[in-house]
Amino acid sequence: MSDTTAPDGTAAPVPAALPSGQGDTPAAPAAASADTRARYADVFRVREFRFVFAAHVMSITGEVVAAIALTVLVYDRTGSPLLSALTLGVGLLPYLVGGTLLSSIADRLPARRVLVTCDLLAAVCFALMVLPGMPVAALLALRCVAGVISPVFTGTRIATLADILGTGDRFVLGRSVIRLTAQAAQLVGFALGGLLAAFSPRATLTMTAVGMLGSALVLRFGTRARPARTAVESAGAPGRTSTVGASLAAAGTFLRDRRIRALLLLTWIPPTFVVAPEALAAAYADDLGIGAVGLGLLMTGMPIGAVTSEILAGSLLGPRGRERIVFPVAVLCTVPAIGFVTHPSFGWALPLLVLTGFGISYSLGLDQWFVAAVPEEMRGRAMTLQTAGLMTLQGVGMAGAGAVAEFVPVHLAVASVGVTGSVCSLLVCLEVRRTRPKSETGLTAK
Repeated sequence: MSDTTAPDGTAAPVPAALPSGQGDTPAAPAAASADTRARYADVFRVREFRFVFAAHVMSITGEVVAAIALTVLVYDRTGSPLLSALTLGVGLLPYLVGGTLLSSIADRLPARRVLVTCDLLAAVCFALMVLPGMPVAALLALRCVAGVISPVFTGTRIATLADILGTGDRFVLGRSVIRLTAQAAQLVGFALGGLLAAFSPRATLTMTAVGMLGSALVLRFGTRARPARTAVESAGAPGRTSTVGASLAAAGTFLRDRRIRALLLLTWIPPTFVVAPEALAAAYADDLGIGAVGLGLLMTGMPIGAVTSEILAGSLLGPRGRERIVFPVAVLCTVPAIGFVTHPSFGWALPLLVLTGFGISYSLGLDQWFVAAVPEEMRGRAMTLQTAGLMTLQGVGMAGAGAVAEFVPVHLAVASVGVTGSVCSLLVCLEVRRTRPKSETGLTAK
């Protein structure tokens, strides 16, 4: 990777001189050993992280309830199930655009400015949706704009966590907290969003806009101003490259680097197949004849498993333990889906979905590997691309599962995706193992 690539094609970690964290506990230096165990309480002792967390709660809850409210609003306006469903899809598809064409913004501009600007732009989008007489096409377009902004915001925030917490175990647990919050927001937000949207979709969208504005204010006054990461790039780096050009160049650099490419694939591939049972939950609930209540319970299975497993892995395992479970959990996370080959009843399908959700725990060890492999000055672009690929391929996975279910019974479609996912995940794990540096966790790659 230019001047930061080892001869074998793996990215050599770049020592970063990061400023101390703001508040009660200073941020750990980036060069701190990943073997130093942290706890969730240690993350919350860092004052600046508490502000980032508060902003995340406001924004993610607003996004979840807004998705429901916008779906209801579009259906009320058109009476079209297709357009109503499309409002959810257009929120995911632009991730690819924003993540590949705009990722350089995360490193070229100061992080706090990027985060605040993204929140303000999202607030404007949701506020415009509330205007009376807004055409459906305009509503969908505004949803797309919000979707393009989202990966830039997310990638910048993840990179900022490394500035605030260091790149050791506290970073891993800090990112874990962000994921846990998103899962909890899905459980609470979908119920709350459905309730609020039933009364007034526009009022719910207004609340979302206010939440985004609140998030921007918290980030502006609760986080430190840091310089853009491109300031530490080599002197020969082209300074006048366009945002799109720099973003595409960075994506190409990451994908050419064998180590980073393998880690990106390990981030993307298992979730691509894990989403199949959730994507087909409505069809399977209809197949079982369990109604809307049964469907709602099935939909909670994977988030419950994800939250439980991440808390257990983050609390009970140290850095080495979390890294040791990466490969087995990544390969086995789609195995529960194979159980659908027996056409399980509701009483068995729900535990299978909970077990599938447990697969998220492999991400904690993977987070440490990824942040160590990416040069500090390109961290924002790497995290943005990682997020965009994850969201995009999950959408592809959902569509693929639905396509398979058009030709075979739903339970067989879920099982076949489970088998395919296990094989693909195994192949990716083997590639990650082949590219692993000898110094990583004291283990030698064969």
